[in-house]
Amino acid sequence: MKLTRKKVISIFVLFLFSGSILSMAANIFMQPTNNDPDLTEVVVMETSLGTIEIALDRQKAPITVENFVNYVNDGFFDGLCFHRIISTFMIQGGGFYPNATYKQAGDPIQIESNNGLKNLRGTIAMARSSDPNSATSQFYINVKENSNLDYPSSDGYGYTVFGEVVNGLDVVDEIKNVATDVRDTPYGPMPDWPIEPVEIIRVYMKPE
Repeated sequence: MKLTRKKVISIFVLFLFSGSILSMAANIFMQPTNNDPDLTEVVVMETSLGTIEIALDRQKAPITVENFVNYVNDGFFDGLCFHRIISTFMIQGGGFYPNATYKQAGDPIQIESNNGLKNLRGTIAMARSSDPNSATSQFYINVKENSNLDYPSSDGYGYTVFGEVVNGLDVVDEIKNVATDVRDTPYGPMPDWPIEPVEIIRVYMKPE
C-alpha cells in the first residue's frame, strides 16, 4: 500500500503523541509519594520475643529521629533490654542491660512533643525526666492510647512521639504481658522489671 505524504505525517504525529502520553504516564507513576513504603525510614528491632518494625516520622520529629537513628547506626541498643513493662501502659527500653547495668547515653536533645503526633497504641516516643529537654536514648512503645502523655500534658510539654510500629505489634503485646517485679539495681529498686529478661538483640535500619 502506497502511503501519501499526508498519511506519513499523520502517522508520525500519532507516534509522537503516543510517545508523549507514555512518557507522561511513566513520569506520573515514577513520582515518589509520601505513601510509598519504600521511602519510609524503618527500624528493625530484633528482640528475644520476636521482631518489631518501626516507621520513623522524620518530617514531624527531625531532631528526635536523627538522634534515634544515630543510636541505631552506632549499635547502641544491641544487647540492651526492655527494663520497664506495664501491661496497661507501655514498654520501655534503651537504657539498661539485662543484668540491670545502665548504659551511658549521649547528650540530651530538644523536645519536639508539639508536632501533632499522639501517643496512640503502637506509637514510639522518647522517655525523659521532669526536664522536658532531657531525652537521650530511652524510648517507650505505647500498648494503649495514652492521651495523658500528649502535648501539652499536665506539665505543659508532653512526650515526643516520633514513629509507629508497622510490623510486630503482636510482639509488643507479648512483651507487655510478661511477668514483672521490683528489681534491686545499683541505682536503687526499680519496679516493673521483667522477671525473665526481654532482650533487644539487634536494632538496624531496614534496607530500602
